[in-house]
Amino acid sequence: MSSAGTQVFVARLAGTIVFDPIGDQVGRVRDVVILMGSKGAPRAVGLVVEVPGRRRVFLPLTRVTSIDAGQVISTGLLNMRRFEQRAMETLAVGELLDRTVELTDGSGKAIVEDLAIEKQRTGDWRVNKLFIRRAPVGKSALGLRRRGHTQVVDLDAVTGLAHTAASQGAARLLAAYDDLKPAALADVLHELGASRRLEVATALDNERLADVLEELPGDDQVSILSSLDNDRAADVLEAMQPDDAADLLHELPVAHAAELLGLMEPDEAKDVRRLLAYDENTAGGMMTTEPVVLSPETSIAAAMAHIRRADLSPALASMVFVVRPPLETPTGRFLGVVHFQKMLREPPHEPLGSVLDSDVEHVRTDAPLGQVARLLAAYNLLALPVLDAERRLVGVVSVDDALDHMLPEDWRESDDSESTREGGPRG
Repeated sequence: MSSAGTQVFVARLAGTIVFDPIGDQVGRVRDVVILMGSKGAPRAVGLVVEVPGRRRVFLPLTRVTSIDAGQVISTGLLNMRRFEQRAMETLAVGELLDRTVELTDGSGKAIVEDLAIEKQRTGDWRVNKLFIRRAPVGKSALGLRRRGHTQVVDLDAVTGLAHTAASQGAARLLAAYDDLKPAALADVLHELGASRRLEVATALDNERLADVLEELPGDDQVSILSSLDNDRAADVLEAMQPDDAADLLHELPVAHAAELLGLMEPDEAKDVRRLLAYDENTAGGMMTTEPVVLSPETSIAAAMAHIRRADLSPALASMVFVVRPPLETPTGRFLGVVHFQKMLREPPHEPLGSVLDSDVEHVRTDAPLGQVARLLAAYNLLALPVLDAERRLVGVVSVDDALDHMLPEDWRESDDSESTREGGPRG
């Protein structure tokens, strides 16, 4: 049991497994919800817990019986309504870590790297300590900038924790969320305030930011990309899948999109320009130009190595597209596909040309969304080749590309199973 006097540092709590009373894992802690009252120490009222399906729900601390040894024990069932941050609430990991505060002794500024919450005799959890890094002073003998020293201080040793207009770093937040997949990190960013979302997004490296942008709603994508300087925005677009980059550029003003295309590497921009020429709701507008394309002489063993690429989606890894050279889209003549399961059943030394499915369905670039969806469903395909009039492969529409265009624009934010939440403070 968590008794009075129990103290927990919240950055270390992030990622901790949550169990129910009988020992079944129900989720992982992603944040701590803090009420920053005007009187007394800030009060922790609950945990944001990520449960299967990437849903983030609220677990009141009044229903937590134990926090220790890398685990949280809760009572009863979790309320599965999606967590929505309220106006008076602050997310400890998402919004307080990396915040700049002033030391009340007049010795300067510091960065909040962690904060501790402690259980009171009343059962409340209060913020009682901060782990801070003082602002560096001067340089070392080698001319390198010093890192300020760290220390644990009482809450009254600083000011500015509750409100700040200054820009804020994101190193500690990203460290706490390092294990998240891009889609889950996109959920975290979407739930942050607009300014904090931009601070965190710009702290990501280009590859990680590209992956996260592909999972965000369109408005968030445009806001983040528009906040970057043009050179970096072009680099991020290059790191995105060409079809996702084209979809994002469709949302920008024409002049800005043209400027970014001009700053991209010519080979990367060429594929995106080609996709921009098609209507968004046709096979050409939905397709990706970077499926796994190999020659018929390639061995099954070599093909298996290609589909193991970490950057390949499961849908695109489900089959290899076999063509005559050139192997870049638009390719030479399309010959057929080899399904992943087929490769598992055949000798590794066999060439792809000997195990081809040459009767696979395909579409032209002008095929409407409805036709693409019907073919994917009718033939149980995860990806559908797109051919031109000369039977050259120009791209592939994956099932997730089709779903993105079929679902409502706000599908990432909506949840039909959610019921109306009551207003007022929690706990």
